[in-house]
Amino acid sequence: MTAAYEPPVVLDRREGPHGEVVLRRHGGLLQIIANGCFLMDTSDGRSERLLIDAALAALDRRPRPRVLIGGLGVGFSLAHAAADPRWGGITVVERERAIIDWHRGGPLAELTADALADPRTEIVEADLTDYVYETSTTFDALCLDIDNGPRWTVTEDNRKLYAPDGLASCARALTPGGVLAVWSAQPSEEFEGCLRNVGFQRVRTEEIPVARGVPDVVHLGIGPG
Repeated sequence: MTAAYEPPVVLDRREGPHGEVVLRRHGGLLQIIANGCFLMDTSDGRSERLLIDAALAALDRRPRPRVLIGGLGVGFSLAHAAADPRWGGITVVERERAIIDWHRGGPLAELTADALADPRTEIVEADLTDYVYETSTTFDALCLDIDNGPRWTVTEDNRKLYAPDGLASCARALTPGGVLAVWSAQPSEEFEGCLRNVGFQRVRTEEIPVARGVPDVVHLGIGPG
């Protein structure tokens, strides 16, 4: 006998600055949906952890580095960074107030309560594309996970982040020799070329093995300096 299908249950629905965002529970998973597009859930987190680990490894034992995480999401990247004492500071930039609320006392708090209580952690409510253009703060690592990849953005205005001007702004937000790590649902040779064209060095792509289909990847590049 086939088990009865359990439809997702909406826990919260908000109208944010870029449209509707929804948190729902489907079985044992929590899912974030933006404008009807599935963004992420709490099923795995391997690729989000690789995003953090690959950036730290590329810093070659730099003491107490500071990381900027672009996108709070379900909190895998933040929780993994906060669990590593080698990070000296952790700044998370998230544009959706609803997502921040879901972590601060909402259903996602079970994943990130310890990380949010960590004195190294700072949450900034801002659009990442604006933040990297405007910030005067520099970081040793930028770990970006705000879209399904450079070629599959959640909103159209995010595309400028992966264009030459946006990547140049990311480079300016890095300390000399800092690392940019970008999560993507699929590899992109075009994006690798764009990273090289704006001055990033040692550009490479790490894959997350999957049972079927195209693997998730992390694009990495070392900034000037």
